[in-house]
Amino acid sequence: MRVFGRVSTGLALAGIAAGVVAGAAFEPAAALARGAVQDSSAASASAGVSAGAPTLPSLVAYVRGGDIYVSKGPAEKRLTAGGTSARPRWSPDGKSIAYLKGGLLWVMKADGSAQRRLTTRAAAGPSWSPDGKWIAFASLSCSGGSGVYRIPSAAGKTEVLFPRDCRGEALPPEPAPVASRAGSLSERLSTDDAVAWSPDGAKVAFRGGDCESVYDSCLSVGTVADGGEQTLAAYGGGSLQTSGFAVVPSWRPDGARLAWTAYQKGETKADDKPVHLVEYDTKTRAKRVVGGALDRELAYLDANRAVATAQYGKGSWVMVVNLATKARTPFREGSQPSVQPTR
Repeated sequence: MRVFGRVSTGLALAGIAAGVVAGAAFEPAAALARGAVQDSSAASASAGVSAGAPTLPSLVAYVRGGDIYVSKGPAEKRLTAGGTSARPRWSPDGKSIAYLKGGLLWVMKADGSAQRRLTTRAAAGPSWSPDGKWIAFASLSCSGGSGVYRIPSAAGKTEVLFPRDCRGEALPPEPAPVASRAGSLSERLSTDDAVAWSPDGAKVAFRGGDCESVYDSCLSVGTVADGGEQTLAAYGGGSLQTSGFAVVPSWRPDGARLAWTAYQKGETKADDKPVHLVEYDTKTRAKRVVGGALDRELAYLDANRAVATAQYGKGSWVMVVNLATKARTPFREGSQPSVQPTR
């Protein structure tokens, strides 16, 4: 049994931090296409609703105050109660949402009904397989570090995906779930173990992996079939003099791009990079920064636009981000957005 060089047991986040973005560019909501609002209810009058919110082509699920909401325009609908929900992720057919509740993995229908728990094992940021049969999530592995598992979306036996050497091992004891973490924005993000299943079903992106035997922090893409891993981002250790992290990966629906939230502290202040978004070209391996300062948790709307969490006013808001111009339009107060797939 292998032991990684660096142990990591961080789980998904439920809290958000307050702050103000300096020099952010915003485009008027009227510049975005408008259409009918799918969900409208008394919940639309709750805090955080903006009559001037742009209308999007599909619903966005997001978190505010520890509960999950959905919206595509001026109205919103609250799906959960209790204040311990986090990291909603839409199923490929757009009919269900996987999410964390009290640090465990749950599933519900798109309207918030039929809520059911899938795991008793502590879980972090889930992601559906493209065929909808499985849900991947992160939890403590047999190595003592963070690992990636999958469980049938209809409930069933939990299986190990990564690290590969744990596939033949007994599952480790179930760790206590962690619903939220204290600390600064960067401190809380640094241990977020959200995972992302690729649109073709062949790969899963996740924080950590084999690369943690060399680096202090890293982001990997693992191949589901054979368990092999590729390092996409790394900080500290080896010949690297920087510290930081790359977390909360998100695939573009066509698989041509992978985005993640990053932070870097360099040898000098000139090398420092506060929380920001990185977009990676899966063919050329080129990387670029998208969005504005402190933008994070990106989810693609299409090839040119995404939603992301940003600091706006005195809190966290979901923003519509133009990936070419970096222009950002306020959408909803909240964080951790996920976009309902459209067919």
